Amino acid sequence: IRCKDYMARRAADAGILAMECYFPQRYVPQTALEEADGCAGKYTVGLGQTALAFFDDREDIASVLLTACARLLERYGVPASAIGRLEVGTETLLDKSKSVKTTLMAQLFGAEHSDVEGVSSTNACYGGTAALLNSVAWVESSAWDGRYALVVCGDIAVYAPGPARPTGGGGAVAMLVGPDAPLVMAGPRATHAFEVYDFYKPRGDTEYATVDGKLSQDAYLASVDTCWSRLKAKLGAPAAAEQLGLNGSPADLRAFDYVCMHSPYNKLVQKGFARLLYGDFADDATAPRFAGDAQRWAGVPPAKTVGDREAEKCFVGLAKPDFEAKCAPSDTASRQVGNCYTAALYMNLLSLVSAKASSLIGARLLLFSYGSGAVATAFTLIGREPSGGSALALPPASPFTLERIATTAQLAERLTARTCSDLPTLTRALELREERYGQAGYEPSGDVGALAPGTYYLAAVDELHRRTYSRK
Repeated sequence: IRCKDYMARRAADAGILAMECYFPQRYVPQTALEEADGCAGKYTVGLGQTALAFFDDREDIASVLLTACARLLERYGVPASAIGRLEVGTETLLDKSKSVKTTLMAQLFGAEHSDVEGVSSTNACYGGTAALLNSVAWVESSAWDGRYALVVCGDIAVYAPGPARPTGGGGAVAMLVGPDAPLVMAGPRATHAFEVYDFYKPRGDTEYATVDGKLSQDAYLASVDTCWSRLKAKLGAPAAAEQLGLNGSPADLRAFDYVCMHSPYNKLVQKGFARLLYGDFADDATAPRFAGDAQRWAGVPPAKTVGDREAEKCFVGLAKPDFEAKCAPSDTASRQVGNCYTAALYMNLLSLVSAKASSLIGARLLLFSYGSGAVATAFTLIGREPSGGSALALPPASPFTLERIATTAQLAERLTARTCSDLPTLTRALELREERYGQAGYEPSGDVGALAPGTYYLAAVDELHRRTYSRK
């Protein structure tokens, strides 16, 4: 790699070059969970979910992230020597000190390729966004040496038996970051960081979180309000508006072609999208598009309507056409896999790219990331046709494009090829995870035969808690 050629100049159009994902091969339909719990419609309509994917004790977060990274590097022909930064986003910790990044290095890079920056970022579901922002900043910095950054984010979302269990799931997304990207990070960002105990993991003896569901929903929606308001204020600056090509157009929801939001479950995404529209309403309640019932809340600040069921119903209904056009194309994977925590937003982005591919060229994408505790950020990606310079001096010299991301991921085909399991299989898999959590000196008993070809899995944990991995 001709690193010195790139250190002499700053990278242009830095962003996401390539994407890949991994999710469990097995799932249970949410209708089966509804039948078992005697609550028809609660999970499919009330949560907006279709299926719940699950892992047993054969897969941990290291194996999940390994599989996602390996798929990207192999399918795009990127050698380990081409990676100068590897950054991980996850809240599924195997160790309170040791970064899972080192396990990825050992399996994918080898001792001869150890000059790789980055560690793990942890803040609930926000870690993937922190890893992406850090990696883009590295590529844009004077420290960039001409190599790619590899971002991988993912989690295993499990809950104790009860009403929260259907909101679980799991999976990972890997992203290659560099210049001349088909998804370029552009314009200002807006962040909201504040203290709230909505979802946290204070105990070391369990994989399960301590959750206040109502508080978490309200914190998510209030974060949408704050980030959206701040982002629009920043987009009011002429330089920012010019960078996004607004050309005098209002900096509101109409300025964005698509929206991807963090998705604990799909119904919350619908509510969050409606908050974007409410933010526009709060700025200009007299606009013709807000005539009618919405006028009941004219002059009411967004913060006063979080948790207001009547306002929610009104604006979810008002936002529905825009939601179906701008946001629904991104929900393919998340509705069928479940919550992926740090990877949820990026699973949605990959779903959008898989659905729209090259038609995203020139499109403005609004992304909203939220991690409990809490940190949230709204930012913008712009789809573009790369020149081919993102291939640097590396083989193969094929440019990274939106169409290439869509065809390589094969998202719809892979979701269809999964195995539909029954409720006892799900229950036993999660019991295995619970039994083995924090244990040492064992070999997992989960069925390797249930894994897809090419999947990394946990082979053993020795008496000192050291883990070894194999690949199917």
